[in-house]
Amino acid sequence: MWFLKLILIITLLVVLYQDCKDRLVYWFLYPIIGVLVFSIQSYYLPFELAFFNSGLNLLFVAILLGVSFMYIKFRKLSFQNAIGLGDVLFFIFLSFGFATISFIVLFVFSLIFSLLLHFIFQNKNQLKTVPLAGYMSLFFGVVYTVTFWSHSTILYAY
Repeated sequence: MWFLKLILIITLLVVLYQDCKDRLVYWFLYPIIGVLVFSIQSYYLPFELAFFNSGLNLLFVAILLGVSFMYIKFRKLSFQNAIGLGDVLFFIFLSFGFATISFIVLFVFSLIFSLLLHFIFQNKNQLKTVPLAGYMSLFFGVVYTVTFWSHSTILYAY
């Protein structure tokens, strides 16, 4: 299992690098992340429970994106300027990785972490956009690195 986590951490670092450097991430990295996180989750949990968790997490992401879309329409903003397709793909494929409660907590804290990083690096960056998928991949890379050294199943338990 350690090799899957290592490949996942490397893939998350590539997403971080590409998103921070060019604001463009190769699209095939997102399905790789989805397959890896689901494989890691299904190693610790029965397949049916991992599949159920993924469904609930996808529902959470869909509700979150739906509310965001309604807010953007209400404010008459451009959806493409508000959130990137790569960010949406990252949300979707990351939802295959954790138990629902763990996913919601980690997702919210990764958004807060991304906001803090954006405020820290705001003056050094000429672009106004946030490399959200990159910052979130850094956060989840740290989470998986911490679990790399322990055999705890806390991310997959309720």
